Amino acid sequence: MLSRVFGFGATLAMVATLVGANLVTAQDQPAKPTATAGQIFRAKQVLGSQVNIEGDSSVGTVDDIVLDDHGNVDYLIVINADNKLVTVPWDAAAFNVEKRIATVRITPKVYQQIPTYTTEQYPTFSAPAYRTQIYKYYGITPGQERRAVRRGAVITTP
Repeated sequence: MLSRVFGFGATLAMVATLVGANLVTAQDQPAKPTATAGQIFRAKQVLGSQVNIEGDSSVGTVDDIVLDDHGNVDYLIVINADNKLVTVPWDAAAFNVEKRIATVRITPKVYQQIPTYTTEQYPTFSAPAYRTQIYKYYGITPGQERRAVRRGAVITTP
């Protein structure tokens, strides 16, 4: 399915990104769920994983992964029991690969407020307004510095 959505080259880029992905660095927000530094994931370990929110409530499974224009994983697409899709920022999820569970710290009340969509009408994931809106639901902000580091850019701080 990924090759149909993204094309073979993009799928390979996504797999390479997943293999080398670190979810969070020590300077990112420590209160959110994190994976062990250096932990790697393969696409087939992520796709189909159960997604749980606070209260250990299952809200669906990971149906797809969205990459940015640099090949970095930006979002997980979760499909719920009603076949509606929900966008979850990659940085908001913590994975237990052995159990194939992604845990997201968000209350059921807030999760129900997130806009849903179908495969016939995807949002524009790269639109700054969409990105900001989605990240707010999860209580995080887009990590521009961390993303730049993943792309190999040199970051200088004053």
